[in-house]
Amino acid sequence: MHHKECVQSCLDCLKACEACAYQCCLENDKHLECFKLCTTCADICSLCARMCMRGDLAFCKEICELCAKICDACAAECEKHDEELCKACAKACRECAAACRKCC
Repeated sequence: MHHKECVQSCLDCLKACEACAYQCCLENDKHLECFKLCTTCADICSLCARMCMRGDLAFCKEICELCAKICDACAAECEKHDEELCKACAKACRECAAACRKCC
């Protein structure tokens, strides 16, 4: 059951990170770190979701732990900004980190 929740949280976070990263591209250089973390977070969420969906448990724990760590970093960066997409991304990242910690 935890795998299903983890997959959904990762997919939700992936979408939020991609939207936030796009918004950051439209802003000035003060959003560069946010852009970098959002794209990194989107990548790890995609990998984590795919591994959990196919039941690849050999490295599941390590991938979930890394995903949670990157989600925390992305959330912390997004929380520095006032844009709605950044706030939504931070929330999705916090939820994903919690789901990943319960998963494996």
